[in-house]
Amino acid sequence: MSQIKLDDLKERINRFPRQRLISLPTPFLKLKNLSRHLGGPEIYIKRDDLTGLAFGGNKSRKLEFIIADALGQGADAIVTWASLQSNWCTQTAAAAVRFGLKPVLILFRTSDIVPEYDGNLLLDYILAADIRIKEAEKRKVVSEEFARNSFEEVIQELKKGGRTPYAVSVGGSMPGFSMKNPLGAISYVAAFVEMIEQARADRVNITHIVHATGSGATQAGLVVGAKALDEKIQVIGISVSDEKQAFARTVFEICGATQRALAIKSGILKEEIFVFDEYIKNGYGILNREVAEAIRLLFTKESIVLDPVYTGKAMAALIDLVQRGYFKKNDTVVFLHTGGTPALFPYRQMLTQLLEEEKK
Repeated sequence: MSQIKLDDLKERINRFPRQRLISLPTPFLKLKNLSRHLGGPEIYIKRDDLTGLAFGGNKSRKLEFIIADALGQGADAIVTWASLQSNWCTQTAAAAVRFGLKPVLILFRTSDIVPEYDGNLLLDYILAADIRIKEAEKRKVVSEEFARNSFEEVIQELKKGGRTPYAVSVGGSMPGFSMKNPLGAISYVAAFVEMIEQARADRVNITHIVHATGSGATQAGLVVGAKALDEKIQVIGISVSDEKQAFARTVFEICGATQRALAIKSGILKEEIFVFDEYIKNGYGILNREVAEAIRLLFTKESIVLDPVYTGKAMAALIDLVQRGYFKKNDTVVFLHTGGTPALFPYRQMLTQLLEEEKK
């Protein structure tokens, strides 16, 4: 394997244009109370919910590169899709308006949550985004195959109206449409470098990173960064929708595209992609008791808020893995908080109901 020095990897990342949108570095902190409560490994958190763009989140790291690419192509609009309460779409709209681009969002109903102006959908409305609400298969992340017809229809409509749209897939993850390089994943190679520098400064030896994984770019970027720098860190993606075989293939594909874009020759094996799908439970966007309890536990122990769709599910998984003895006592686990907290509020009724049941 060909290891790359940290400064060299930074230089390769910096070859890609970038527009500053967020506050970096995000905090890297020990969760002392949670670690003590669980009695397992030392647990740290990388707070990418504090990036600073429209309530923050991992997607805003991606958008620094994606917006730069859109402006470089002369775009005056950006169009993407995701689920109704998508943090990706809200972050995209917020980044777009900052640079004078018209945000067009195709939002698919993937749960029984009523499409009222609440959570991320309220933010989309305040941002004056062009919102198109469509029906989709319940309890599943909307695939490119499913979204393609609606997506291409909107792109052609914008072009006929004299617009120059920049079209990007859900999560800014897969290259295609207007985005020719895996910019979302490249941003998380940069995030991995940032995290490693913080860990080294604090003399922390990270053994695992746990995070919610939905469209694949965040996990792919972390895996590529770890492999390039020869850091012996297991990156664990907690799937919020797809079964692990299919999702691991997606992450592996994005890893390959990312390595090619950064001219990294170190090979990544399929068995180095770790995806856990047993925490999906009843499906994408369906709140359950374990997630509700995880949200309450982290808030009461560390005053940090999670969302019910992504980070709550990932924290529930982390808690379960600790309790099952997956980690050793001397391990150091980093929980990557990917944001999305505005989505908490549309789930208030189910969340309070589950927490009330917990008391009984």
